[in-house]
Amino acid sequence: MTSSGELAMDDLDEHLLTRLRDNARAPVAELARALGLSRTTVQSRLAKLERSGVIAGYAVKLSDAREATLIHAFVMLKVEPKQATAVTLALKRMAGVRKLQAVIGPCDMIATVEAPNVGDMDTLIEEIGALRGVERTNSSIVLATKFTR
Repeated sequence: MTSSGELAMDDLDEHLLTRLRDNARAPVAELARALGLSRTTVQSRLAKLERSGVIAGYAVKLSDAREATLIHAFVMLKVEPKQATAVTLALKRMAGVRKLQAVIGPCDMIATVEAPNVGDMDTLIEEIGALRGVERTNSSIVLATKFTR
């Protein structure tokens, strides 16, 4: 740990995290072989990364085939002053909102959203725009994902 309480990570930790992003269910033995380390060393590093909060959990990653069936969009939101917390809480309750980021620029927030079809996407975007505290929205539908890391 550093003096600020943050975990000091080295290149091996970074490589381990990269491998886990590719496949969070990779067996420790496979990770060890790929990194040229012993299983014990990899297990120890994983435990350290988990204890320190660098690894907060493991999640399901949908297949490319499943992702391809969903409509994805970015919804830029202009939020009324002092309403960011209320808007954030309301968006967090919406199942189709996958990520919300606060930004600087012409909008205040960008929501990454997904829906199974165009009709449901239209409904979701309308629900977002109707939230108390949202002044306006501007949406961009994703046509294709070129790559994901």
